Amino acid sequence: MSEDQTQLPDSENPHAAEFAVLEALRAENESLKDQRLRALAEAENIRRRAEKEKADASQYAVTKFARDMVGIADNFARALAAVPGPVREAADPQLKAVLDGVEATDRQLMQTLERYGVKAVDVSGKFDPNLHQAIAEVPGMGKAAGSIVDVVQSGFMIGDRLLRPAMVTVAKNEVPAAAAGVDSKV
Repeated sequence: MSEDQTQLPDSENPHAAEFAVLEALRAENESLKDQRLRALAEAENIRRRAEKEKADASQYAVTKFARDMVGIADNFARALAAVPGPVREAADPQLKAVLDGVEATDRQLMQTLERYGVKAVDVSGKFDPNLHQAIAEVPGMGKAAGSIVDVVQSGFMIGDRLLRPAMVTVAKNEVPAAAAGVDSKV
């Protein structure tokens, strides 16, 4: 293009219409590139979301079944707790065989649950309202206030979700006699 053509007013420039069309095409091209990039990003987000939903569905598909199975595990634990250690040792061989079978079945059930991502809730240490359900507050017997004293029913997690909270008793904050307004010289 010569200098005379670029300095002419638009009405006198014979290529002005072509330049306008070229600029419009460039703007449309940029707009289409932006739309394409946004569509690709949206497709990638949908793909990731679908993968996560698929993983969650496979991990948590056994939730209802697992709830029923932990009830069975509770019954095995109750059956084993009903026969204290000294009675087991003094029991006749047939009763020992039955107890050994119950213990083996309980172990196998717990191993199977773990294989499918169901694990017992940790009950050591402090009470956590996200994992435990306090059913009573009892004297601590040397444990710090808020510590778990006894487990009434085991809790379970499936993956990172709570399947059932552990039912526990918690050590209460023991108030010293002097702080409670009781005179110790009575």
